[in-house]
Amino acid sequence: MKKLNFSAFIVSVYFWFSLFFISALLFPINLLTWLFTFPFDKRLIVLHRFTCLWSKTILFINPYWRTKISGKERLDPKRTYIIVSNHQSGADILVLFNLFIHFKWVAKNSLFSIPFLGWNMTLNRYIAITRSRGRSRLMMMDKAAAAIREGNSVMIFPEGTRSRDGNLQPFKTGAFKLAIATKCDILPVAIKGTFHAIKKGGFMIHKNHDIHAVILDPVHCETYEGLRPEALAGKVHDLILAELNTP
Repeated sequence: MKKLNFSAFIVSVYFWFSLFFISALLFPINLLTWLFTFPFDKRLIVLHRFTCLWSKTILFINPYWRTKISGKERLDPKRTYIIVSNHQSGADILVLFNLFIHFKWVAKNSLFSIPFLGWNMTLNRYIAITRSRGRSRLMMMDKAAAAIREGNSVMIFPEGTRSRDGNLQPFKTGAFKLAIATKCDILPVAIKGTFHAIKKGGFMIHKNHDIHAVILDPVHCETYEGLRPEALAGKVHDLILAELNTP
């Protein structure tokens, strides 16, 4: 039987307690932000920005992870993107919110029922998907396309779920079908270090990890014209893989 690391257990309790305590404190402010801004902020830009600050606060109170973002100069704030990233752990979305760019996040339906965190996702009109239901995937695609037409970027994890071993898994084609259908630029992001910080299905938070998110060059729609979704998925997969393999 594996011996419990008491220090790691205390760190983990601190992290999860802080996450939900801060979320409970911030959600009422989040709700008021929504109430006062939704009449004139139809895309919920202000609310999403507050959510980014919420995420930054959660990372800030965890002194055991050092988070770095590179490549922000590659972003054009006037453009709309389909943002795709590798998915190693539950910490990935916290890191992606720290990009401080506006997007609608495609997330599994069960997350929306989590107190405070899920309620905030609902207020932001993030896009729910039930992976086992084909109809849900079609509804997700319709909602994501509508969000892009409104001028929102859309964030999708193309692996479909978190990696069990930390290695990059094959990409599903949904994000790339969406890109082709909407003629939208793709923004690849490579996240390093989150798998060892907190593993899939795990409670334990691991200390002293460097987390690095690298924004890669956008894949502009004119450069993938004529490609099938499978080929486009493979191209973007290779770009992210190359960055993950860079020391």
